[in-house]
Amino acid sequence: MIKELLLVGMGGAIGSISRYLAGIGIIRLTGPAFPFNTLFVNVVGSFLMGLVIEVLLRTRELTVQEVLHLRLLLAVGFLGGFTTFSTFSADVGALWERGSLAECALYVAASVMLSIAALFLGLFLVRRFAA
Repeated sequence: MIKELLLVGMGGAIGSISRYLAGIGIIRLTGPAFPFNTLFVNVVGSFLMGLVIEVLLRTRELTVQEVLHLRLLLAVGFLGGFTTFSTFSADVGALWERGSLAECALYVAASVMLSIAALFLGLFLVRRFAA
């Protein structure tokens, strides 16, 4: 269990640093008026999640344990630190590919709407009670 936690932690640290550096670079290119930096890491992270998942599924040279460790390092750790949107995208892809289209649509709608609602609830609570 310690090894798995270290893999997630190392990947997450590298992913978070990568997100920060990518964000700085995108803001320097595009300016801060529109969140292109967040859009960039979400799209790139989702693309990388697709690559990682498919490569790990197709890899036959590695043991199940090695695949698990790479998944923890790259998908959970690095991409989780780079963007949590990549995990959301992977979940949507899994539901879609299983043919669970209604569940997929519900998951997308609920994730977006509930997350935005939760953000505003947090803003409201702090503004209301920390004034």
